[in-house]
Amino acid sequence: MIQTDSRAPFDEELNLFRDQVRKFYDRALTPNLDRWEADGIIDRQFWLACGEAGILCPTVPAEYGGLGLDFRYNVVISEELFYAGSSAGITLQSDIVADYIANYGSEEQKQQWLPKMVSGEAITAIAMTEPGAGSDLQGVRTTARREGNEYVVNGSKTYITNGQNADLIIVVAKTDPNARSKGISLILVEATREGFKRGRNLDKIGQHSADTSELFFEDVRVPITNCLGEEGKGFVYLMTQLPQERLGIAVQAQAAAQRAFDETVKFTKDRKAFGQTVFDFQNTRFTLGGLKAKLQAGWAHLDWAIARHLKGELSAAEASAAKLFHTELQWEICDAGLQLHGGAGYMNEYPIARLWRDARVQRIYGGTSEIMKEVIARTV
Repeated sequence: MIQTDSRAPFDEELNLFRDQVRKFYDRALTPNLDRWEADGIIDRQFWLACGEAGILCPTVPAEYGGLGLDFRYNVVISEELFYAGSSAGITLQSDIVADYIANYGSEEQKQQWLPKMVSGEAITAIAMTEPGAGSDLQGVRTTARREGNEYVVNGSKTYITNGQNADLIIVVAKTDPNARSKGISLILVEATREGFKRGRNLDKIGQHSADTSELFFEDVRVPITNCLGEEGKGFVYLMTQLPQERLGIAVQAQAAAQRAFDETVKFTKDRKAFGQTVFDFQNTRFTLGGLKAKLQAGWAHLDWAIARHLKGELSAAEASAAKLFHTELQWEICDAGLQLHGGAGYMNEYPIARLWRDARVQRIYGGTSEIMKEVIARTV
């Protein structure tokens, strides 16, 4: 279980909120998780239940239907979600898309979408990655060409979280293909627009219940007013929001690492081999002791990063370092935990198997570990 008693960024109000979130997941998420994993998608009813429980987009201001809270509440929601063993796309909506619309959207866009995002009526996605462009966002080839009072969007995206369910997609597109980063804009595309098509719900190694899709745009016409913020400022907006996105992934990783550790301790203390528990072997105790020390350091570092972010002081390099450290730690603990489970760890009936599978992509999306090192190295 995630301990909160001595964590500096959290107070009694946050701990009460955490207890409510945990009970909600126990009731609405955990009993359905195996079915969602098999289906490759989460019921829209769960999104509505999240909205009713007040755990979607908690930072959205009250005038748009939100609670007007700070990012610590997102942290609680995300930690408990990943500790529960889920990778549901609600965190993408709350941590990423909501801030894009709240920070850069017009009043009309905010009024139209934020209340529905808070209630769960609207599911959103952000479409950055393309078949030929991942971490290098300047390489996107999707275009949004102006024709009178409309943009005509053409291109394709892939690996898009919430792609099958999304009602609204923020599309990263070139409005000026010759201007490199200064030619990138963010265009809102409703899923009802003619010419928009969803591709496959992609078959992934892990995070099976988080629908991840190909999206296609063929002469999709949207009004000029669907530009999010200023035309040509999309790359600046993306870079501005990346620290929170990467911190959010670090939060998820640390929580999942703690769950993997807890599952391993429980299993090794229960499983017998050669007349004693697996935990009683010195190798097991040394392995778990080392991992617990790293978890302790990880929680302290995470809370430091959260506190920096709340003050608006978390730099891009610091956020990249947090993502790098915590996702690598998540993988180390999940892999060691699976090994200590022995053959049982390879069986899907044990939670460690799902935790291990789901961990692998954490070192890829939001910027690969290699890109994180590049970002950090620029400040050395």
